[in-house]
Amino acid sequence: MALVLGSLLLLGLCGNSFSGGQPSSTDAPKVWNYELPATNYETQDSYTAGPIGILFELVHIFLYVVQPHDFPEDTLRKVIQKARESKIDYDKPETLILGLKIIYYEAGIILCSVLGLLFIILMPLVGYFFCMCRCCNKCGGEMHQRQKENGLFLRKCFAISLLVICIIISIGIFCGFVANHQVRTRIKRSRKLADSNFKDLRTLLNETPEQIKYILAQYNTTKDKAFSDLNSINSVLGGGILDRLRPNIIPVLDEIKSMATAIKETKEALENMNSTLKSLHQQSTQLSSSLTSVKTSLRASLNDPLCSVHPSSETCNSIRLSLSQLNSNPELRQLPPVDAELDKVNNVLRTDLDGLVQQGYQSLNDIPDRVQSQTKTVIAGIKRVLNSIGSNIDNVTQHLPIQDILSEFSVYVNNTESYIHRNLPTLEEYDSYWWLGGLVICSLLTLIVIFYYLGLLCGVCGYDRHATPTTRGCVSNTGGVFLMVGVGLSFLFCWILMIIVVLTFVFGANVEKLICEPYTSKELFRVLDTPYLLNEDWEYYLSGKLFNKSEMKLTFQQVYSDCKKNRGTYGTLHLENSFDISDYLNINEHTASISSELESLKVNLNIFLLGAAGRKSLQDFAACGIDRMSYDTYLAQTGKSPAGVNLLSFAYDLEAKANSLPPGNLRNSLKRDAQTIKTIHQQRVLPIEQSLSTLYQSVKILQRTGNGLLERVNRILASLDFAQNFITNNISSVIIEETKKYRKTIIGYFEHYLQWIEFSISEKVASCKPVATALDTAVDVFLCSYIIDPLNLFWFGIGKATVFLLPALIFAVKLAKYYRRMDSEDVYDDVETIPMKNMENGNNGYHKDHLYGIHNPVMTSPSH
Repeated sequence: MALVLGSLLLLGLCGNSFSGGQPSSTDAPKVWNYELPATNYETQDSYTAGPIGILFELVHIFLYVVQPHDFPEDTLRKVIQKARESKIDYDKPETLILGLKIIYYEAGIILCSVLGLLFIILMPLVGYFFCMCRCCNKCGGEMHQRQKENGLFLRKCFAISLLVICIIISIGIFCGFVANHQVRTRIKRSRKLADSNFKDLRTLLNETPEQIKYILAQYNTTKDKAFSDLNSINSVLGGGILDRLRPNIIPVLDEIKSMATAIKETKEALENMNSTLKSLHQQSTQLSSSLTSVKTSLRASLNDPLCSVHPSSETCNSIRLSLSQLNSNPELRQLPPVDAELDKVNNVLRTDLDGLVQQGYQSLNDIPDRVQSQTKTVIAGIKRVLNSIGSNIDNVTQHLPIQDILSEFSVYVNNTESYIHRNLPTLEEYDSYWWLGGLVICSLLTLIVIFYYLGLLCGVCGYDRHATPTTRGCVSNTGGVFLMVGVGLSFLFCWILMIIVVLTFVFGANVEKLICEPYTSKELFRVLDTPYLLNEDWEYYLSGKLFNKSEMKLTFQQVYSDCKKNRGTYGTLHLENSFDISDYLNINEHTASISSELESLKVNLNIFLLGAAGRKSLQDFAACGIDRMSYDTYLAQTGKSPAGVNLLSFAYDLEAKANSLPPGNLRNSLKRDAQTIKTIHQQRVLPIEQSLSTLYQSVKILQRTGNGLLERVNRILASLDFAQNFITNNISSVIIEETKKYRKTIIGYFEHYLQWIEFSISEKVASCKPVATALDTAVDVFLCSYIIDPLNLFWFGIGKATVFLLPALIFAVKLAKYYRRMDSEDVYDDVETIPMKNMENGNNGYHKDHLYGIHNPVMTSPSH
């Protein structure tokens, strides 16, 4: 495995191999409760060039125009296959076709290179002949300016054109300076970038043992959870059984409990009713006796002689007639007793129905404790098995060759780091040479364009439209000289600059198109993953190299993609082919012992439901006749008055009549009788009315209790039979199902844990993302972004500037004629042969000075 990781690291740091393919799934089988501690890496996943990236994109666009063809996968495969051959026969048709394909793909680059070579060859020759021609006073070397009709226009056009070209050249020089600076600054970052990658690789090495420790530590968490459920078997298993039984038993017990309460209420109502009836019989007798006594007294009082005298006789007769109303209600003494019903209810209550219900409740509530007491031995055995499983898992992780692998890989990382740090100073030294050479090239171009700028500046500022070519000022003449110096330097150095441009163009363009772009698009990986390409005996090179099993599909692209997704090294490289963790973490093997222990888990439960005595008690209560009692007889009396008249009203009326009589014995006697009637009302009638109210309440309770009593009892007995049948037929299956569920829960903890171990080792432990990052750093960042992008920008800028030196020197030669001081100029003997326009203004752009009284040698003949 160290060889594997080392190989990947070498690929990343040297950029000689790539990876690709379809990424393997890294999704966990389920949502885990465990999660490996996150590892933070320092090196960024991506690199951005910043604002200068716009210039790099311009170069990429130019390269796309020059080389628009797609990446030649098939051609590259054939080239690699040809390279393996010891001797290549160039006469074979397939070799010729392959060469034509290469030429077709490289057509744009070849064409540009050929143009560059023509530039390199022709420019020194043209410069040599141009110099010789000028020395012979040809090609504009003669210091004599001929008059032209459009001379003023040509001068302006040449000046503007040269200025525009100089600006374009300056932009190219700017790109060259920027690219040269970028190479230097980015190479200086290489040491920090390499250190960052090696730090991430060491983080990978250091975190892997910690991840293994974390995985082992989670077994204790799993075991503690299982122990918690084992210790709480009363609530987990017993509670599960109880929850299954409750819906079928509790409602029946609740109904029986409600019936037991109703029986007690019936007894209390019958007792109250019985005592009330006895009290009513006694009170009614006393009321009748009292009323008889008061009637006798009233009759005696009405025998007074005054009752025979008018008008007292009328009052006495009225009182005598009302005496018949002073009678008690005889029906109160005739209400039937409830002794028989009370005796039946008392017989029912001899069976403690409420106690039987509580016994049923208690038998249910005792299920958790009985489960715990019956499973103590089994639970102890399961705990011993769980402890032994922990030891087995610890042995499995110890057998993983992780420490040896990490030690070997650590040595490889150290050696690679030493190699890179040892060679980085050499790279930085070469970079300083390149930077100095680039600075000289850019400075040389800058010098040339400065001469052009100075020539334009001096020429434009020093130009005098009144001066003749032979009388031009020093500033104007200096401008022309600067332009010719720029032309001379252009001829002298531009071909050398073009050599550098062509060489860097061919190298940079091909690296960009054949390495950088296909690496980004992963097309290059598909080439490397071609079966039998890198080794004619191996179908897949990587699997053949690592496991000597070339038929196993292990591709560079798949390895790279998995590492990029931060997948573990085990799953990325399919190391199960050399060390199959599934065989050592066989879930069935580890959980079989737990399952066998839990199979011996047996629970026996007896649920008490009322019994025969309770059933008979309910049946006797239904047969006691409470629902058949004639309650209307009692309710009818509760609505009647105990006496035939309202004694209180009768007393007040008697008192009023007595007051209408003359004072005397009759009057006083009647008042005494009225007071006696009031007393009878207070002492006799009111207690009877209170007893009648009590009787009414008791009757209502009995009505409510007895309403549908037989149907209720029958329904309760039917529910009781159903619950009893459920217990008899289903309690064993309920216990078995809940035991299986409990067993599945306990085993599920360890299945979950073992699956998580396998998933973590396969997908998470020793994640190879730093290796993929190192590969990206070596190829995408260091090679392409740090070297090739600035290199391409350099030849792009310098090449553009060099190419535009050609039109620049042409315009500079043309323009210098208008700025330099001439040795001679055109002279005309016959003024009249010159058109009026030419006499007014010279066609070379200057005025004829003789028109202004100034001697003009052009207009004067030598004879004069």
